[in-house]
Amino acid sequence: MKEGVFSKYLNREEVLTLPNLISLARLGCIPWFAWLLLANEDRVYAGLLLGILGATDWVDGWIARKFNQISELGKVLDPTADRLLLIVAVPVLIIDGSVPAWFAIAALVREVLVGGAALLLATLGARRIDVTWWGKTSTFAMMWAFPCFLLGESEIFGSAFFSIFAWLSGLPGLVIAWFSAAQYIPLAKQAYKEGRSPES
Repeated sequence: MKEGVFSKYLNREEVLTLPNLISLARLGCIPWFAWLLLANEDRVYAGLLLGILGATDWVDGWIARKFNQISELGKVLDPTADRLLLIVAVPVLIIDGSVPAWFAIAALVREVLVGGAALLLATLGARRIDVTWWGKTSTFAMMWAFPCFLLGESEIFGSAFFSIFAWLSGLPGLVIAWFSAAQYIPLAKQAYKEGRSPES
């Protein structure tokens, strides 16, 4: 292992950035969302919280680019927060019954496969793969679809609108999600070759 391989993740100035703190806050709110929906049975506040967590995914990326706070840690932390949020939120929504099971399972399987592949590649020493534009687009769409499914089944004003928007955002998002997953296959092969290369 090369000396200082983790230094780029542990640099104080790169760790303590606003985008990274937002990503950490998003991770910390995941149990709160699960509690609101499962223990408190509050679809309105759980849906609003999930929507905020999805919106802040865009916010932290915008801040990182706008104020030159892009960091190696952030490149790992942000997609990790996205993936964990979906992996936890989707089963919770299935249990609650506020999202069609087939839609939720299709989204969940995709996240598990991509996340599992990323962990396997890291274990094998592959180079890290940056999230593609299509991957970011699908995540953005799904981050809006699931809160809208939940709010559409709640007693909030305009619930019918949320139900419609859930499908308008969710169906294209699901198609793009699987398309982006297929895109990662050749990228993963290349990352593995580069990571295992003696010169890397």
